[in-house]
Amino acid sequence: MAKAKRNQQRERRIELEIVPDAHDAEERAMGWYSYLEERLRFPFTGRCSAPRAISPLGKGQEAEAVGLVPAQECEHEMFVMITWEDRTLAVPLAQLEAIHADKAARQAVEDWHYWVQQGYEF
Repeated sequence: MAKAKRNQQRERRIELEIVPDAHDAEERAMGWYSYLEERLRFPFTGRCSAPRAISPLGKGQEAEAVGLVPAQECEHEMFVMITWEDRTLAVPLAQLEAIHADKAARQAVEDWHYWVQQGYEF
């Protein structure tokens, strides 16, 4: 992923709302998990923006996101559950663009994409 142009509004939101008092990787991961848990309204439709070896989705494919995975699965990256061929499985949130989602969910997904594109880590 190419590094996103620095966005001061997103930077402030990340600093003040998502990871305001996070001192370590675990606290940053939980800050992100809580932020996404509060703002993502499931189900929503996502479109794959890039293939990943750990996901069955190909670029451009759509899937219905149905929930966040349990918090302990998000210690290094954020994942959402999708319905796929009559079952549910987890895919990286960084792989999905929210295309049929409310404004808060789209912003949250875009904030996560920004974090990843900046090269930030927990």
